[in-house]
Amino acid sequence: MSKPDHPGVIAPPPLIYLGCLLAGFGIGRLVSEPSLGLDVDWRRGLAFMLVIGGLLLDGIAAGTFRRLGTPPEPWKPTTALATGGLYRYSRNPIYLGFAITYAGFALAMDSPVALAMLAPCLIVIDRFVIAREERYLASKFGAEYQAYQGKVRRWL
Repeated sequence: MSKPDHPGVIAPPPLIYLGCLLAGFGIGRLVSEPSLGLDVDWRRGLAFMLVIGGLLLDGIAAGTFRRLGTPPEPWKPTTALATGGLYRYSRNPIYLGFAITYAGFALAMDSPVALAMLAPCLIVIDRFVIAREERYLASKFGAEYQAYQGKVRRWL
């Protein structure tokens, strides 16, 4: 039996982020969390900028994949290695965009617990998504991917 041509991530990354955000929001409501203590207009403005910025980052990064003819979804086979555009600065700009968007939504919800849940969310993404993707890409692209790893950081 041949090995599947995908990284075998534990769950679609957007669902991991969403699950952590909703869990944090729900826990916060259960424990009657305090407000973040920020001025409402300032908080909403910052939240809006983070959400738009994160989505823009995601769109640009996913566009790089589309131009290369490879799917951005980690449950599909990768056909090309993205090393240009945003990928010159981060090996994972889509996950970075998701994290920024997450922070914006947590601010918009005025939920310190949801904001705090971003840390364990990023640990799950790093260990159970990115680590698997990196093993897959190293086995698929070999020295080319290892050279890329040596030049570009995982996050920033």
